Amino acid sequence: MNERSKTELRRRIVAAFIFTILLSAVAFAVVYSFLLRYTTRTIAREYDINNPTYESVYNNTLLISRHMDEEIRRIQEIEKTQPEQLEDREYLAQENEVLEASIAFLLITKEGTVWFNGSRSLSYRRIQDILGQERELDGEEIYSGQAPDGSLFRQIRIQYKDGKTGNLYLISSLDRIAPELRAWLMETIVLIIIVLLIISLLMSRWIYRGVSRPIRELKTATQNIRDGNLDFSVKRSGIEELDELCQDFEEMRIRLKESAESQLESDRQSRELISNISHDLKTPVTTIKGYVEGILDGVANTPEKMEHYLKTVRNKANDMDRLIDELRAYSHIDTNRIPYNFIKLQVSDFFSDCAEELSMELEEEDIAFSYYNYLQQDAVIIADPEQLRRVINNIVGNSVKYRKEEVSSFVNLRLRDVGDFIQIEIEDNGKGIAQKDLSRVFDRFYRSDTARSSQGGSGIGLSIVKKILEDHEGKVWATSKEGEGTVIYFVLRKYQEAVPEPEQGKKEYRIRIFNRRAGKGEG
Repeated sequence: MNERSKTELRRRIVAAFIFTILLSAVAFAVVYSFLLRYTTRTIAREYDINNPTYESVYNNTLLISRHMDEEIRRIQEIEKTQPEQLEDREYLAQENEVLEASIAFLLITKEGTVWFNGSRSLSYRRIQDILGQERELDGEEIYSGQAPDGSLFRQIRIQYKDGKTGNLYLISSLDRIAPELRAWLMETIVLIIIVLLIISLLMSRWIYRGVSRPIRELKTATQNIRDGNLDFSVKRSGIEELDELCQDFEEMRIRLKESAESQLESDRQSRELISNISHDLKTPVTTIKGYVEGILDGVANTPEKMEHYLKTVRNKANDMDRLIDELRAYSHIDTNRIPYNFIKLQVSDFFSDCAEELSMELEEEDIAFSYYNYLQQDAVIIADPEQLRRVINNIVGNSVKYRKEEVSSFVNLRLRDVGDFIQIEIEDNGKGIAQKDLSRVFDRFYRSDTARSSQGGSGIGLSIVKKILEDHEGKVWATSKEGEGTVIYFVLRKYQEAVPEPEQGKKEYRIRIFNRRAGKGEG
């Protein structure tokens, strides 16, 4: 996986992160602006502020002062309508709790002494600082002052029932936050949380949808494979990392399908092989049994008949041996473990010996055999002589099997020099092969038509030929005319020693090493 393919999902995540920040900022700015305007207008209506500005919300001192003014006027109303309430400590304690919960507390004096203190934390010194700021007030006059510690207070005059006078102070510290500002801050915080949650959910959904679909696709694919269904395809998602995963999964599915199909084909071919071998073994076994019973019953009552019967039994036994040998060779091909013993062979000597053996075998079949060596000079090849004989015998065996009974049959073996290769040609005048079947005669288990199939045979003879020659770095092909005969060609590379090359005053002979290991069917 290259660097470019690694960045697609990363880009998606980074983009989601940036979009989350940008969209959050934009959404927050819009809603914040609306909320600020709404709060400003609300405060302006509540406190009767003309031409309100954003400072009406931000100025905590201003809001506290206006709130205290409102509360002190309310207390003045209580003094007018229910003056006895301001002498009831229980009522004052309840009123003080309400005020202290918002922004202020009460401090009441009577004839210069503290009669009620609504703050538990207010020290004697601070009380004296506030009392030192008091003014002589008349009627409904309200005095607004600020203590040395920065506290704001409102002062009004109180007339008690017993004729004594005092002052009521509404005190608030500037470190308190006005209720309106506190509510506005809470709304702002809630707004930020809601906006972040909504945008985060949207971005998470965007990322999730990009990842979840291919994951579901792969999950479905694994379930199909588990159930043995390989007829599907894995679609790409648009995200490069996941696309590569989907592509690898698709390739795995294709290979599994090919492997399953190959296994089915192999099983079919194995069943066909067993059927063919069983059929082909039954014929010679039946013949052998019949001729042996003839001998036991005394039918072969002359030396000539006895010799004929025994030769027939021997030939049929040889046919059985050949079939068994083909079956053993097939098992070696199927496991790719044909045993090889590569050595250097003199081409002329080797094929002369083969020709002599073929001549005797074909003479018994009443088939004329000719051997032609057109090599200009003797050549050497690297080959396994036993497996090379199997190649020749399989080809010639096919010529014998598919000969025409109504004419005199012949088989010709020719050697030709074709540059770096030796070309071997085996020609017959048998039934021939149709052009449509010619390209498949070297496939495993293939037999060209019903007529040829009726001649018996496992259908693996020429496939063994092809496998052995490929392991010898050779090649095989055929030409044929139906009803006239067939020519099988194959080539083998010559073994050549390189011309000596001087190197640092020494001579070194470079020898081409044949690329095959003895005992292995692999290059």
